[in-house]
Amino acid sequence: MNIVMQWHDWLALFVQYMVLSLLSVSGAITTVPEMHRFLVADHGWLTDAQFSSSVAIAQAAPGPNVLFVALMGWNVGLNAGGGLAGGVHAWLLGLLGLATTMIGIMLPSTTLTYFATRWGHRNRDRRSVRAFKQGMAPIVIGLLVATGWVLSTGNHAANVPAWHLWLLTVVAAFIVWRTRIHLLWLLGAGALLGALGFV
Repeated sequence: MNIVMQWHDWLALFVQYMVLSLLSVSGAITTVPEMHRFLVADHGWLTDAQFSSSVAIAQAAPGPNVLFVALMGWNVGLNAGGGLAGGVHAWLLGLLGLATTMIGIMLPSTTLTYFATRWGHRNRDRRSVRAFKQGMAPIVIGLLVATGWVLSTGNHAANVPAWHLWLLTVVAAFIVWRTRIHLLWLLGAGALLGALGFV
């Protein structure tokens, strides 16, 4: 995929990720629907497949779950440089995209978290602080459901009926809820079902 990005596009990418950083309640994964809207639907900087692959690969890899943000930035940079065949220029733009998205997503939330946790710890016995903590649970669940919706609807083959995806989503959610099976097994099963043409 080839895209053209000017300096103001890179700035817009950075600002978007800074805003998402402040909205990422319970982690950056909860802002995936907004990232999809911005990167895929509005600007066309990534394809649906690149977007979903970035999330899946980062979730399967060891390390922090925010790595999918780095992969998205990397892919945007590679696309701006003409893909892997673009040579050193594409690789440098990939690194620029990686740095842009990671600094954007980490800087505001890290700063806010540092100051908010210090304040919250000093005031942990206040009724308002306890109520805030309890009120965040339904928001986090809603954001995670929205993330699952985007990932399950945005990347299916045209010749495969959508009910396969919904069935797989419901089964995977049930397994996560009721068992202690490691998520890597579920990712591997999903990859196998994809290779077999089920999804």
